[in-house]
Amino acid sequence: MTLEEITNGIKDRVGDNSPIKAVIKFDFGDDGNIRIDGTQTPPVVDNSGGDADCTVKVSYEDFQSMISGNLNPQMAFMTGKLKVEGDMSLAMQLGSVLG
Repeated sequence: MTLEEITNGIKDRVGDNSPIKAVIKFDFGDDGNIRIDGTQTPPVVDNSGGDADCTVKVSYEDFQSMISGNLNPQMAFMTGKLKVEGDMSLAMQLGSVLG
């Protein structure tokens, strides 16, 4: 999947009313990022950079595995494949967005 396809999929999952009222960014390093701004109505999901309340750093390949259900996010965190910067409680709420 392309970054654009995954971004659009997350837009669909977030919908018009984000369950997370904060800014979360998935940082894929040189492969780009996805930023969810749940403080706006409707929420904005795009590939812009910028500040976030919580930043999840993960490789693009591992992120694809997580959203397809082939990699457990908790296992990715425990094995160091996923790192969280900022508000950890927001990262715990991501299951509602990632499915």
